[in-house]
Amino acid sequence: MSSEFFLIGVGILVIVAIFDIVVGVSNDAVNFLNSSIGSRVAPQKVILLIASLGIMAGVTFSSGMMEVARKGIFHPQFFTMPELLTIFLAVMVTDIILLDLFNTYGLPTSTTVSIVFELLGAAVVVSLLKIVQSGDDLSSIAQYINSAKAITIIMGILLSVAISFVCGAAVQFLTRLLFTFNYQRRIKRYGALWGGMALASITYFILVKGAKGASFISKENVIWINDNSALLLAMIFVVSALLLQVLQLLKFDILKPVVLIGTFALAMAFAANDLVNFIGVPLAGVHAYTAAMASSDPLTVTMSSLGAKVKTETLYLLFAGLLMVVTLWFSRKARTVTETEISLSQQEEGHERFESIFLSRAIVRLVLHVFESVKLVVPAGLRRVISRRLDPSVVRPTFKDGNRPSFDLLRASVNLMVASAVVSYATANKLPLSTTYVTFMVAMGSSFADQAWGRESAVYRVTGVLTVIGGWFMTAVIAFSCAGLFAAVIFYGQGVGVLVLIVVAAALIWNARLKHAQMTAQAKQHQVFNLKSVKDARESVATTFEHMSVLLGYIRTSLDNTLDALFRQEFDRLGVERKKLMQTQKWSNVISANVFKAMRLLARQGHAVSHQYPQTIRRLQKLSDGHRDIVLRAYQHVGNHHKGLLNVQIAELEQVRALLHDILLEVETTFTRHRIADHPGLTAKDRQLRDLAARLNEVQMARISDNTSKTRLSILYYAIIGNAMMLSKQNLELLEIFENSFGEIDPDAHD
Repeated sequence: MSSEFFLIGVGILVIVAIFDIVVGVSNDAVNFLNSSIGSRVAPQKVILLIASLGIMAGVTFSSGMMEVARKGIFHPQFFTMPELLTIFLAVMVTDIILLDLFNTYGLPTSTTVSIVFELLGAAVVVSLLKIVQSGDDLSSIAQYINSAKAITIIMGILLSVAISFVCGAAVQFLTRLLFTFNYQRRIKRYGALWGGMALASITYFILVKGAKGASFISKENVIWINDNSALLLAMIFVVSALLLQVLQLLKFDILKPVVLIGTFALAMAFAANDLVNFIGVPLAGVHAYTAAMASSDPLTVTMSSLGAKVKTETLYLLFAGLLMVVTLWFSRKARTVTETEISLSQQEEGHERFESIFLSRAIVRLVLHVFESVKLVVPAGLRRVISRRLDPSVVRPTFKDGNRPSFDLLRASVNLMVASAVVSYATANKLPLSTTYVTFMVAMGSSFADQAWGRESAVYRVTGVLTVIGGWFMTAVIAFSCAGLFAAVIFYGQGVGVLVLIVVAAALIWNARLKHAQMTAQAKQHQVFNLKSVKDARESVATTFEHMSVLLGYIRTSLDNTLDALFRQEFDRLGVERKKLMQTQKWSNVISANVFKAMRLLARQGHAVSHQYPQTIRRLQKLSDGHRDIVLRAYQHVGNHHKGLLNVQIAELEQVRALLHDILLEVETTFTRHRIADHPGLTAKDRQLRDLAARLNEVQMARISDNTSKTRLSILYYAIIGNAMMLSKQNLELLEIFENSFGEIDPDAHD
């Protein structure tokens, strides 16, 4: 096989590396953006700019980390250049598929774990194939693989999860106990000291973790930093506390620089340590090819030269850094992953992305039992003091641009301080912790301590955390298995195998892109139901009715599609409508939650809350129930291959559908335009619907008597008519509540 063929393989590695940077940054961006975006410390462009500066600073420090891809997982002296290219190509194809999959579903994972286990899986398979071909004993695989690295990574997963969650929860609990949720007044007293501690932790993190691979810091200086950590921390603390005190005297919010500097530090550490995950393998492929071509027999010479240190060109690092920055600014999937972590740590109740599962319910139940047991031994007076200082309701919500931050600056600074401290300590003591896992679990621990996981949201948040943690372990399993499989395909298929894998990867990524676009569209639909107005009571009430209008329109369209599919016996269309039922119920729940928010706002602004307005929740639930009953009955009837409705029954139900459609549309339009409803016209249509139902009941009784309509047809027929009357009634009830609610809030609302 000619050297030109392997040159093409190296070129493919470089091209794939570009895509790998994109998918990798999209996943890892959550590590350093979570705290700043969740707390809304600054406009998003400012946050991204600071993170970009951190990335560009960090990439210049990553040269030393490139050694991992060349010799960290396997021993290169036992492999030839073609064998290493087989490993590297399998690794890179697996990596872009795996990380893109996690990005599509918004799940943060560790790019370090993925690349390590991909290298391990591909190297193990290629080693086994070499052993089989040479006829050696399988036990000789130990000389090919550095298995200690895999064990270290697994330990890192377990340690990261436990240590980070406990540290985040403990520090946040003590911090909130000191400052409370109404922390502005107490920050003026001793905030400079606390901020000095936070900045000392973050700055030390930059020195120990971020810049340890910098060329301008000698080994002697690194050793001095580690040996004099206490002195360094003390000096940074004093200087930071003095600077923050000056800023505080100038009426500056001192938590903002803490959060922004922490964002810079984590972005810098990410680029310095994780860049190897994206370009380390392709660079190792380039070095392997170069070394092989310099020898007399490039196809059979072993790659012992990769065991030596090779300095990575700064130009490569800067190009990779620029690509990372561009991805950070424009990647939609990066926002999806970030939103997942922020939603799991938001202070307020809201739409929960994850459903409860048995394990999450068991964990919540266990924690509640533990807290009840602790209450028995803690004095009542102390419990009252702690409860009062940890009560989030003592501070009124603050909003920026019409939206409340997911959590406050105090918690954001704790997240960054604790994550920096844990990673710095682990790095200085050579303990195997993952930056990704630390930042995520610290954020979860601090939100738990802040009571963000209340009784109404705990099971959903725990399910989310379990899903993410499970994904971390699945990352290792999938990475190892797929990379090994792909390595075997390339080993035997060679050029054809590489081409097949590239086509497969492109198809999977394209499919994931379509899936993400679909999920994004659904998320935008859900955003329609966000309560935009948070300051004006009347506007908030009006917004809730606008939301009801959207929901009514959705139900109206769904009912039309369902009945049409039922009449035509189209099972696939009914299946589509059935899948949408859960979304309809979620929207109904969100609108109900918004009604409660509007009620609280009415009370705060001194408006009398109509006793009818809360009844919208009951009406919405009945609307959802009626809609769901029709869809499910139609789906089950057709799915069970029961006989279709008679032509005469279809004609009769078409009349019912037409009247119900007009009623739903009229109420929907009334809510949207905030206009006075046509009560006489709607009441007449409702009466017409009921009269029609009465006549159809008599006709259907005759069909039952002469056995023209079988039992299941009759049950379906009556259910549709009964639900139609109920839906009509609920719409008229909602209309009355709409008129009365606006009349009580603002008598001139319709003038």
